[in-house]
Amino acid sequence: MKKKVTKTAFLSCAAASVVLGLASVPVRADQAPDLIERGKYLTAMGDCQACHTASGGTPFAGGLYMNTPFGKISTPNITPDKDTGIGNYTDEQFIRVFHAGVGKDGEYLYPVMPFPWYTKVTDADVLAIKAYLFSLPPVSAPRKPLEIGFPFNIRTALAAWDAAFLREGRFKPDPAKSDEVNRGAYIVEGLEHCGECHDSRNMLGAGAISKPLQGGEIDHWYAPNITSDKAEGIGKYSDAQLFQYLKTGSAPGIGVVVGPMAQTMHESLGKLTDDDLHDIVYYLKSTPPKEGYKETEPAPGNTTLAANGESYLNYCASCHGQDGKGLGQAVPNLAGNGSVASGGPETVMRVILGGALAQGTYSPMPAIGARMTDQEVADATNYVRAAWGNGAPATAGAGLAGEIRKNTQTIMAMNLPGGCAKIADASMSKVISAPDVQAILQKTNDQNVLENAEQLIQKVKSGVPNAKQADIINSLTLGYCPVVAANTSLATQAQKSEMLDEFSERVYTQLSSKGQD
Repeated sequence: MKKKVTKTAFLSCAAASVVLGLASVPVRADQAPDLIERGKYLTAMGDCQACHTASGGTPFAGGLYMNTPFGKISTPNITPDKDTGIGNYTDEQFIRVFHAGVGKDGEYLYPVMPFPWYTKVTDADVLAIKAYLFSLPPVSAPRKPLEIGFPFNIRTALAAWDAAFLREGRFKPDPAKSDEVNRGAYIVEGLEHCGECHDSRNMLGAGAISKPLQGGEIDHWYAPNITSDKAEGIGKYSDAQLFQYLKTGSAPGIGVVVGPMAQTMHESLGKLTDDDLHDIVYYLKSTPPKEGYKETEPAPGNTTLAANGESYLNYCASCHGQDGKGLGQAVPNLAGNGSVASGGPETVMRVILGGALAQGTYSPMPAIGARMTDQEVADATNYVRAAWGNGAPATAGAGLAGEIRKNTQTIMAMNLPGGCAKIADASMSKVISAPDVQAILQKTNDQNVLENAEQLIQKVKSGVPNAKQADIINSLTLGYCPVVAANTSLATQAQKSEMLDEFSERVYTQLSSKGQD
C-alpha cells in the first residue's frame, strides 16, 4: 500500500502494521496476549527493522541514510542501548515521539518520522512496540551525522512545521462503519501511514490533507491512487484481487509489485494475517473515489501514439505483447495495470530502466532501459500509459527519463553503487558460495548458460529443497552478478546488464519448464 522510499527518521514502522487495542473493535483470538510477542508482531509487520538497519548492519542499530526535502537524514539506533539507543526512554517519552514528534530531550523530530499519522495510534500499541524493542540485545551504535543545511538544521524551526501540518489526536471509529472497515482505517491512517507515499506532498514534505490516498511522486517513484476510484484507483479490482496482491505481491489483472511496494510486501504485508489484509481492503474500497486525471484514449491513427509505439514494439512487445496483456503468470499485464495507469509516469520509467527481480511465478524483468535512449524510455512509457484503455496522460519526457536514470541503481541494471548485493537468505548464500557452485558460475557464459543453469538449479535444490522459484532465480542472479562485473570483455554497463538479464532469464526458463513453484 505504500512505503518506503521515505523511511522514517526515528521508528519507521512503515508498511502494514497490525494495530491492536482499538477499543471499538474486538481483539481477535489470533492476536497474541503477551506484550513482547504482540510488540514483535507490530514491529515486524511495521517493517521497523528495514528502516533502522544500514546495509549489512546490525538489525535495529540504525545508520541508514534517507533522502528528504530537508537533506539526508540518518536513522537512529533503536536498540535498548542506554548510551546510543533508546534504553533511557520512559513510556511517556516514547509515546510522545509517536504522538507529537518530539524526542526524549524535547527536540523536534523531522517529519520523515511519520508522527502526523502515528498520532492516531493508541498508547497500548505504541508501548507494545517499545516492550519488544527493549527486549532486544543492546547495540552500541552512535547515530551518524545528519547532512542537513541551514535553516533546516535548526530544530526549533520545526515547531512551525508542526503548527502548520500536525493534527494531533487519536483515531476515532466511525459508528456508521463496520468493525472491519474501522480496523482497516485505523491501520491505514495510523501506524501503517499509507499516505506517507500515496498522498501528494508539498515542498516541505507534508501530505496533502485535501487529497488523501490519491497518489503522489516520492523519490522518483509514483505511488498510485488507492482510493475506490474505478479509473485511476483500486475500484476496478475485486476484493479477492486486492487481497491476493497484498498477500503475495501479484494478482491477475493488477500486475506485480515493484520498487518500494515490493519491499513493503516482502517485509511486511506478506506477513500479515488474512484478517488484517481483508480489513485493509475493506477500508480502501470504502473510501470516496478520487479521480486524479481525466481518462483519455488516443484516437486510432494518432501520430504521437504511433511514434511512441515504435519504442514499445522494439523493446517491450516481445514479452508484454502487442495487446499489453503479458504472458499469463510469466509476464505481467500492462493493460489495466494500476501502476502503469497511475497519475505519474515515474514508476514505469524506473522499471524500464532498472528492471526487477523475479516475483512469484513471474520472470525477472530485464533492465531494458540500459539499452535505450532517454527519449525511447519516455516514448515507451507514454505509449503503455495511454494504450489499451489505460488512458493516462503522456507526461514522460527525455529530461525526466535522464533524471530517473541517474537515480535508478539496481542489480538488473548492474549499477549499484556498492557493486553486487549480498544474498540475504543464509541457507541460500551458503549453497551459492560453495566452491562447486562458484566454479560453475565462473565458467558460465553466453554459449553454455542454458546447460550451466540446469546444473546450478540442481545444486540449489539439493541444498535448499523447499526454496521457491523466485528465490532460486534471484539468489543465482545475485551469485552471478560478480562474475559479470569482473568480465573485462563487457565494456559498458548496458552489456553487463544484458548478460545478467540473459542468465536470469535462462534460470527462469529452466525452472518454469519443470513446473517449479
